[in-house]
Amino acid sequence: MISPFTGSQATLKYEKRELTYRKEKYSYIAQFYEDDQTHEQFTTTEMDEANITQVYNQYRVKHSIPFVDEIIALREIYGLSALKMSAILGFGDNQYRQYEEGYIPTESNGKILKACLNPHIFETFVKNSRQQLTEKEYNKIISKVESVKNQYDNTDVRQNLIFGKTRRCAENGFALQSIQKLQNIILYFIDKCSGVFNTKMNKLLFYTDFLHYRQHGQAITGMTYRAIQYGPVPVRWDRVYSLLDCIEQDLVELESGTIGTRLISSEKPDLSVFSDKELVTLESIAKRFKETSASEISALSHKEKAWMEFAGISQPIEFSSAFSLLAV
Repeated sequence: MISPFTGSQATLKYEKRELTYRKEKYSYIAQFYEDDQTHEQFTTTEMDEANITQVYNQYRVKHSIPFVDEIIALREIYGLSALKMSAILGFGDNQYRQYEEGYIPTESNGKILKACLNPHIFETFVKNSRQQLTEKEYNKIISKVESVKNQYDNTDVRQNLIFGKTRRCAENGFALQSIQKLQNIILYFIDKCSGVFNTKMNKLLFYTDFLHYRQHGQAITGMTYRAIQYGPVPVRWDRVYSLLDCIEQDLVELESGTIGTRLISSEKPDLSVFSDKELVTLESIAKRFKETSASEISALSHKEKAWMEFAGISQPIEFSSAFSLLAV
């Protein structure tokens, strides 16, 4: 990076800092460039967003306020406009739209949004706002609520088996826990690498989540990671691949005489489930490690602070380790 101050080289640096947001202090890892000559510091727009996102994520979790993707999904699942959602929930006309754009709700409105992620509770808000809706609108929304309630009451048991009881928090990089997104990430790497041994897939998932967290303040898969003998792995990695119907595990005899498990699939990934930023991260990881063997990527992961500091202990790898990644 060239410094805008002197035109000389600038070095990327990371530093732990504190920021006060709504009268509360939060720690975060600030990323910035420093002019090699004058030591003046500067950031890019992307860095500013990643830095402040770390703080916002902590505030949302502490006060049980849904994330932007959850707020958008809540409205879309019922097929309603932001204006109509504001009316049903008793918000100002533009408030729901602002929340979708990233503005953080007040604690009281945040609790309403959190509660309404449960369709049984959202139904009471719809019924209480019946006078503000036409008969046709009301019946249509109630019909949709009934459908969502059935889905909610029959939550995929795989959700807990894969992600455990840990919900969206610092341990999983503040990412939405989505089987659909996780499955398509695995399919993406299988497609790009023509089949992937599970050892390598574990590392691809690790580098994907931690790189995305470093760049955007949030991971992608929603999984938690541990440092075991063979490097960083998702906490329930052994369950993940067996619980996804579209993933086959092919036993392959290696040159060493041992048996390895290669992940294969006849299905193609659905890229529509990813944001543009997530796709950039996936493409970056695929390009970096496409020709890297399972043993090579394992060796690289053993050099990471994320593995060295957490190996041999039961504590999950902290996502702050993302700022010391060496391989990406």
